[in-house]
Amino acid sequence: MRGLHLDNRNLLLAVVLSGLLILGWDIGLRYFYPEASMSAQTSQTAAATAAKGTATAKGAGGLGAEAAARKVNLKTALAGGNRVVIDTPRLSGSINLAGARIDDITLKNYRETVKKDSGPVRLFAPEGTTAQYFAQFGFVVNGNRQDPNLLWQADGTKLTLTTPVTLTRTEADGVTYRIKFAVDANYMITASQSVSNAGAVPAVIQPFALIKRTSANATIDQFASHSGAVGVFNDRLYDPHSYAELEEIFAPLRKQFEDGQISEIPSEIPSDKPEGAPDWLGFTDQYWLSALVPGDGKGNVKVDDAGFRSLGSQLYRTDLIYSPTTVPAGGSLAQETRLYAGAKDSQILDRYEEGGITNFGLAISWGWFAIVERPILWLLRTLNGVVGNFGLAIILLTLIIRGLMFPIAQKGFASMAAMKAVQPKMKEIQERFADDKQRQQQEIMKLYKDEKVNPLSGCLPMLIQIPVFFALYKVLVLAIEMRHEPFYLWIRDLSAPDPAHILNLFGLLPFSIPEASFLAIGPLAVLLGITMWLTFKLNPAAMDPVQKQMFAIMPWMMMFVMAPFAAGLLLYWVTSNILTVAQQSYLYSKHPQLKAATAAEKAKAAKG
Repeated sequence: MRGLHLDNRNLLLAVVLSGLLILGWDIGLRYFYPEASMSAQTSQTAAATAAKGTATAKGAGGLGAEAAARKVNLKTALAGGNRVVIDTPRLSGSINLAGARIDDITLKNYRETVKKDSGPVRLFAPEGTTAQYFAQFGFVVNGNRQDPNLLWQADGTKLTLTTPVTLTRTEADGVTYRIKFAVDANYMITASQSVSNAGAVPAVIQPFALIKRTSANATIDQFASHSGAVGVFNDRLYDPHSYAELEEIFAPLRKQFEDGQISEIPSEIPSDKPEGAPDWLGFTDQYWLSALVPGDGKGNVKVDDAGFRSLGSQLYRTDLIYSPTTVPAGGSLAQETRLYAGAKDSQILDRYEEGGITNFGLAISWGWFAIVERPILWLLRTLNGVVGNFGLAIILLTLIIRGLMFPIAQKGFASMAAMKAVQPKMKEIQERFADDKQRQQQEIMKLYKDEKVNPLSGCLPMLIQIPVFFALYKVLVLAIEMRHEPFYLWIRDLSAPDPAHILNLFGLLPFSIPEASFLAIGPLAVLLGITMWLTFKLNPAAMDPVQKQMFAIMPWMMMFVMAPFAAGLLLYWVTSNILTVAQQSYLYSKHPQLKAATAAEKAKAAKG
């Protein structure tokens, strides 16, 4: 009776601990890996938040002027005329001649959603729209920035791969300003800014470029995927601040104004300036990037200001202002700046890096496991090229990884068989030195050495899989190649959670419940639980009652834990579990004494 009571108590303890782990994991999951669907919630509340911020910012000097921009309809803003069309294989949009702004860019190769009739991803939108996000080029003349709404004259109506467009303005003082735009076959637009002084007096000129955006439509900043300010300065990656953290930096300045400590907020808000010369800088989302590249992208251009600002009302700006140059009468000035506006395709970014832009590939947040993540992405792309489906590529990737680890698994099973053989000797040592734990450990280690047994070799395959598993997770989160990639049947996006689960009757009801994500158990999560249970059933290791109870619960606990993760990750784990079951069955056939010993232990445990 006492043993039965102890087992019940242990079982209850195991259940409680498992429940706490599930809830704790879900909380941690939300903190480190917020679901992509949360960004939609952010967009839904953006208008209300922006309106509140605008009311606060009114009258706040230059900041208020930037933050309180009037709200305009996207269609109305784009129909106003004075635009140069952008048309390339990857980009479509237009340049606004009012202010020399590139404020209309959509990405032809990517849809907003998985629906086939979904429109293309819109990256840039005009100022004042709910999704405002644009780049602007201009000049600071004798210390004063040109009017941001100046109207420029264009020498063409369409910017294409073969037809650059030059914008021109000649002022009353005889100084002519030009901005020549050219675009390549990917996502890079080159702005060549020049000045010709035909006047009678010199002018101090500073070309500038900026990117301004709202965070209302930004993706969530995650542990695995940065969203916010990004750049490379002095060859080092700079990405410490999300939009919320950038806002906190400038909150004291606004508070000083609200408390009456200062009469107004400066029209040019101090920026968060990273140390060193800028190689490039901009803003990043999970899959998209906008970045300014001064000169050749090697940090050898002198700049007066290169940093990031929070403007209030969910608006942020990155500025690139070159050092002042005195242009004498009859003199000239030229400066080149490139604008990257597009997808974070690792192959494209790497090609630009090979072309001279320092560490441009670091725009993707690979992190410490890049040495594993990049080969996995390369292999997935290669396999997808063969089979034409990334889901099948993940299955083949799993087969390759398990195949490479098979010799290690063989050694592990051989070690387990040896461990079974030395169990009687080990038990004898434990009984003989029961009162001397130190001597007991010394004798056991000597036994391992004499019998050539490694008790940890069985753990090696699992330890090797940990970086592979995490690297695959990062690839599914970061790689644009995985976005909206379908498998078969109901799985239409391998980078998103399984859309079919019990809460929406396995996809029959058109809704999801992110707030109850740990209850959203889909078919892949169920398969994960079943296949993990089968692997544990074949586990040859001897376990005490508590371990047995934990191992009996763990598969179903992991079913809940893994349900909110990307479908591709669950596909990898389910395939890996199936291969593990097949592998264990095969290795048992090669080590019959191990299978017999395990069966005897299970029979003894059942009898007990």
